[in-house]
Amino acid sequence: MIEKYIEDIKEIKDIMNRSSRFVSLSGLSGITAGITALIGAYMAHTFVFAQGNYLTFDDRILSAEQFSSLLLIACGTIFISIGLVIYLTTKETKKRKQKIWDQQTRRILLNLSIPLFTGGIISMMFLIRGYVGIVLPMTLIFYGMALVNVSKYTINEIRSLGLIEIFFGLAALQFISYGLILWSIGFGVLHIVYGIIIKMRYKL
Repeated sequence: MIEKYIEDIKEIKDIMNRSSRFVSLSGLSGITAGITALIGAYMAHTFVFAQGNYLTFDDRILSAEQFSSLLLIACGTIFISIGLVIYLTTKETKKRKQKIWDQQTRRILLNLSIPLFTGGIISMMFLIRGYVGIVLPMTLIFYGMALVNVSKYTINEIRSLGLIEIFFGLAALQFISYGLILWSIGFGVLHIVYGIIIKMRYKL
């Protein structure tokens, strides 16, 4: 009898946990975001980083053309990734007959946006001053912090992904000449691996 009560309590806790966490994050959205990041990294290498030694702690002022190219690639990668994540996650949410916009979604966006916007502003300050090499580690670190910050409202794997992103950001800061490679692994390969894990584990 006692064992039955314990099982019932565990089941109730599981139901409450599912209701308080956003669990409709699509695994496919992680995979597509990772592929988009890898394409963006390749384009950044081709049009910017291959033309000079910018992966250093020293200031290396970009030409107007290079600055525009890097900014366009970065914005394109971000907006395409976010667009795909929103579309695929919304599709998954509708399939599960869950609300798309509720208090939980607002909490996620708020806790995600504060570190991301802060990191974006700091990265832009570094970029304008010519510290191009530092921008790559900074984006990884602040993105990882954003994921850790929002992980309490979604699945546990988000926290692990965030901590790994921070690790790669710190590694990119230490080994700055390999910054673009580590950035590609952090934003590209890790997202693809994360997406595959989520798809297999949660069938999302």
